[in-house]
Amino acid sequence: MNKIVNQHSDTHRIFGLDLMRATAILMVVIGHCVWIVPERDSFIHQLLVLSGFFGVEIFFVLSGFLIGKILYQLYLKSDFSLATVFYFLKRRWFRTLPNYFLVLVLNLLIASIVGYAALSWWKYFFFWQNLHTTMLPFFPESWSLSVEEFAYLTLPFFLLISGSFIKPKNKSLFFFGLVLVLIVIFFCAKIGYHITTQNTTLTQWNLSLKAVVIYRLDSIFIGVLCSWLFYQFELLWEKYQVLVMGIGTLLFFFQFFVIGYLGWGIETHPWLWNVIYLPLLSVAVACFLPFLSEWKSSQLFWKKPIVWLSKISYSMYLLHYSVILLLMKQYLSYDAQNLFQVAVFIFGYLTMTLVLSHLLYRFYELPLMNLRDKN
Repeated sequence: MNKIVNQHSDTHRIFGLDLMRATAILMVVIGHCVWIVPERDSFIHQLLVLSGFFGVEIFFVLSGFLIGKILYQLYLKSDFSLATVFYFLKRRWFRTLPNYFLVLVLNLLIASIVGYAALSWWKYFFFWQNLHTTMLPFFPESWSLSVEEFAYLTLPFFLLISGSFIKPKNKSLFFFGLVLVLIVIFFCAKIGYHITTQNTTLTQWNLSLKAVVIYRLDSIFIGVLCSWLFYQFELLWEKYQVLVMGIGTLLFFFQFFVIGYLGWGIETHPWLWNVIYLPLLSVAVACFLPFLSEWKSSQLFWKKPIVWLSKISYSMYLLHYSVILLLMKQYLSYDAQNLFQVAVFIFGYLTMTLVLSHLLYRFYELPLMNLRDKN
């Protein structure tokens, strides 16, 4: 079995992708300050909501791009057997499951101590909490991890099963075709949702569409498709990186400003929101990949903090909300109308998130990844 390059080694890191990951986690963590900042300032409130939402969408596309690069290389260089799939999954699971299960158990302990319900807690051990139904209230940030884990399973097994029926002459084009099929399948799932669900509120959209696995896998597979473009059109990928990023910027402007200006709300344009909005956002994020993936290194003074944030981003995602923010809100009081107290609370929340995430990464996540890389 061909060894995959250790992407966590500093010598193989791509600064632009570290910047992308660091930006995403900061947006998510800062976005959850929405539960701290008083709602009297509606503009700040909306910015925080958008920040958290956008941060997760960046993670989806970036994750798809990275796993796509790995799977594409494995698919071309080997016979892509069941052993290959398990090799890929073993590496993914060493990266994702230990942290997840540790924090899940920690959440269950917190729930028993604080006294709030952990409904259907057993589903979380199988990532079933939001597979096809509305997200449960317990450990809410785990919804995106379910999307990623099912993507890790769906793509390699789809490649394996399809390859057992069809022996392609051009494996590269076959890979492209199968990824495209998956994107279409899960795009069509949103069409099915639109036809069968009377959704006219963003609250329902957020819970029953945006955070449900079967409606979101196409976001990750759009990132996978970008990995194929990265390998097949390397010169064009580099040549038109700025132009493509400009297109992505225009798409963001359309989604976050033009739609609001035109008054195209979910009440009047449910097709746009239920079917088009999320895939279009994924395409917009993907438009930044050529530029950022070609930004190999940086001599800027903020390189080290960016790389550090990128490394601890997974630990930050798991700890920041249901563990740190929930416990702070439970046991620490502050006056939401006192801006100084709000600022101190936010500072404490961000500081605790960074410190505890670093410790989790340094003494738990990193040793397990090192163990993985030795095998």
